[in-house]
Amino acid sequence: MVSPPAPAPAEQQADRIVIEKAARRMTLLRDGQVIGCYRVSTGSGGPGPKRKEGDRLTPEGTYHIAGRNPRSAYHLSLRISYPDAADRAAAAARGENPGCDIMIHGLPNGRGWIGPLHRLRNWTAGCVAVTDAEIRDIWALVPDGTPVEIRP
Repeated sequence: MVSPPAPAPAEQQADRIVIEKAARRMTLLRDGQVIGCYRVSTGSGGPGPKRKEGDRLTPEGTYHIAGRNPRSAYHLSLRISYPDAADRAAAAARGENPGCDIMIHGLPNGRGWIGPLHRLRNWTAGCVAVTDAEIRDIWALVPDGTPVEIRP
């Protein structure tokens, strides 16, 4: 197991995350000021919001960081609160399972050597991926409960 980094001092932590899928960018903000910006890979299912389990799409909307997993199959992971009540209701109306386990994470364990090459294409099952070094920074800067806005 990888030891996660200690949290940054409260006055240095993010109070908002904005993920722009088309730009393949994640920005950490504090008091409206950028404190971190990362190139990301997202779901391999193409454009559009997540609708159902297995569609390999990254959700769109406003969520929050709902927890963290230092024992993830990927180098550290932060759980995004998808699906929320609206996502579950919309999926139920379509007779579908909305899916779950959407994370911001590093690379698969043992594959950290891939580094920034992972950004050559969107490859996740709907998550937001960064390098192992980047997820360590993000882990320290992002407390549980931080709002996450995921834009198309």
